[in-house]
Amino acid sequence: MSIFREKLSFYRVYVEDPSRVRLRGMATVRSNIMAVNTLAELLKTTLGPRGMDKIVVETSGEWFITNDGTTILRNIDVRHPAAQLLVKAAEAQDGEVGDGTTSVVILAAELLNRADRLLQLKLHPNIIIKGYKHALDIALKRMRELAKPASLDNLEILKKICETSLSNKTLGFAKKHMIKIAVDAFLHIIEQREGKIYVDKENILVVKKPGKSLRESLLVEGLILDKGVAHPLMPKRINDAKIALISSPLKIEKAWYQKTEIVVKSMTDIKQILDEENRFLRENIVEKLLKIGANVVLCGDAICEGVQYLLAKAKIMAVKRVGISDLWRLTKATGGKLVASLKELTEADLGKAQLVEEVKIGPDKLLFIKGCPRAKSVSILLRAGSRRQLDEAERAFNDAIMNLITLTDEMKYVPGGGAIEMALASIIRREVSNYQGKEQMAIMAFADSLEAIPRILAENSGLDSVKILMKLRSLHEKGEHHYGVEAISKRIMDMFKAGIIEPLKLKEQILKSAFEIVSTLLRIDEIFTGLEFFEELPKPEEKDVPPASESKKK
Repeated sequence: MSIFREKLSFYRVYVEDPSRVRLRGMATVRSNIMAVNTLAELLKTTLGPRGMDKIVVETSGEWFITNDGTTILRNIDVRHPAAQLLVKAAEAQDGEVGDGTTSVVILAAELLNRADRLLQLKLHPNIIIKGYKHALDIALKRMRELAKPASLDNLEILKKICETSLSNKTLGFAKKHMIKIAVDAFLHIIEQREGKIYVDKENILVVKKPGKSLRESLLVEGLILDKGVAHPLMPKRINDAKIALISSPLKIEKAWYQKTEIVVKSMTDIKQILDEENRFLRENIVEKLLKIGANVVLCGDAICEGVQYLLAKAKIMAVKRVGISDLWRLTKATGGKLVASLKELTEADLGKAQLVEEVKIGPDKLLFIKGCPRAKSVSILLRAGSRRQLDEAERAFNDAIMNLITLTDEMKYVPGGGAIEMALASIIRREVSNYQGKEQMAIMAFADSLEAIPRILAENSGLDSVKILMKLRSLHEKGEHHYGVEAISKRIMDMFKAGIIEPLKLKEQILKSAFEIVSTLLRIDEIFTGLEFFEELPKPEEKDVPPASESKKK
């Protein structure tokens, strides 16, 4: 119990609030390592298909269940600067490739622990960093040689990459359905410019509605707007839609009132004014839309009640206050052009869709824009039994899409299940003899750290991690670099045959992010606050400071 209290006290002082104490030398390194290890211990049980989930309770009392590393790190209170630095690195990893944050934290913690042992052997931090850099260069070079080329025409490869990324998500029997949706959405938003592949994730809109099950989720080749039509008398369904996209409001301009002389003497005058307003709206808005053939109007601003009524009489569907981001997506989906004013609208600016329909889902109304011939923007309607399931399904879908987008950067993939880490560890050990001096120890430490990924996968699967590592080492020393841990069947298998593969760029980014955070933390030799530092400066002697009276005389 006393040991536990000592550790808890150390955590509170050095990890939770380091500003209370000024740390120097090895105390600084130990503080940073303990902070990083705290995060690694929190996340390592979530790694792999057999990983566990966490309940995260926010300060507001709201809670959610997840095993996504980035989501957990974003919602916990981290105060130690080293831990905050690791959280920022994990968020950068998520922003760059959308996955692998848990692996970054685990690998960074393992590299720091190995570095701590080398520091105890009196190795300088710069020597350790240099050795780690040599090992990283070997790993990146050899990993490219072990990677296999991919093609966008090979749907099996795309589905396997999605399946690997979703292996630890709680999607149940809807996993295959979600994989199909993710691959179809990815193929719709691919663009080729000058022989290069461009994919913008913003072209995929995700709309979440509770109810039914994940199997009821669907992909729409167009857009889903979380809005209904502007007027109850407007048509709820338009076939062969010609869509006008306008960002300005549809109403009478102030200039019209300024030019018109209005004198009200009786109720008849009021009626004449209203009739004149309706005539202006009919001639300048409704007839203009009918003339160019528009039967659907999507407006980014307000539509006045008079215009709504006249559009309803003309059998034109209209939706008001559509988000500007949705309007830009509609330009890519329907092929239309977003105009600032109705005066600029021409027939060539209209977008096209086979069907525009208002659908009621639960208490909400959604507008489905389907069958767009040149759809470069798509929408996903996610359904699930609760909000928390919807949030987790959205995170899973985001991981799958980001893995596919990451694949397009290099168009190569490597084996998963810890196979590539074991292969690189084996290769680095063979090539360590090419380097001399103390750097060899750091290079070997980097190779040992890579084995943390397959070891934790084995532990989370309920396997004997020591036996698994020994068998994997034996296989990889013979050149069988495709073998890793298949957590579902709890066996050592060829990952390519098992269909467990990951994008090359993802693995490269994990190694780079872990190395950068470790090299940054190893260079830190002191932690202090600015206030504490100035308090410890020697005070000037009294003779050096002339009295106020003498300074005034001078």
